[in-house]
Amino acid sequence: MTPSQPGNSDEKAESRSALLRVLGTIDHGLGIIERVIIAGGVLAMAVLMSGHVVGNLLFDQGIPGTYEVTEMLIVVITFVGVGYAARNARHISMSAIYDQLSGRWRKALLILICLGTAVLMFYFADKSIDYVMAIHDRGRSSASLNIPLWVVYLALPVGFILAGVQYLLTAVRNLVSDDIYRAFNEKEEYDEVPPEAEEGNGNGNDARRDA
Repeated sequence: MTPSQPGNSDEKAESRSALLRVLGTIDHGLGIIERVIIAGGVLAMAVLMSGHVVGNLLFDQGIPGTYEVTEMLIVVITFVGVGYAARNARHISMSAIYDQLSGRWRKALLILICLGTAVLMFYFADKSIDYVMAIHDRGRSSASLNIPLWVVYLALPVGFILAGVQYLLTAVRNLVSDDIYRAFNEKEEYDEVPPEAEEGNGNGNDARRDA
């Protein structure tokens, strides 16, 4: 063993730690953006719908354009929620093959899935940008409030880009970490039955049989 090896190991550890801090800052910033948009959208929907109902009951007149704005907010929340779900590992996954693997092969498959999904998200973002530009060029707007629809559908590329970045962050986290991470801050854990519990169940069954 050469004397330079411990120094190289320390430098690698410091570089890995610095990289994770930078990525953690990016992840934290994106999380704030996602939470503000989603929480703001949900609160706006709740206030708008409540005001519309109260207006109908008390004054026989609701808030104009309520249903139109609500539909727009649903679009925004849905697509920004794609990135939020990816960041918290709450997305739907098909894991029949993945669950059969362990160790290095399990991590390798997870990294491949994250990279492939990130590419797919960025592809969707590119196509949705073309869609938004087409709506902008046609000058389409909402019927009641005359809101430009391209502003609303900006949520599509934003949501897909946020999701793609999250999958990239997860892939990098798994590449530089020893453990397996389902999301950047979500370590994969297994629910295993402790040996003591198994022994306890066995003793309990024996006691019931003796009784």
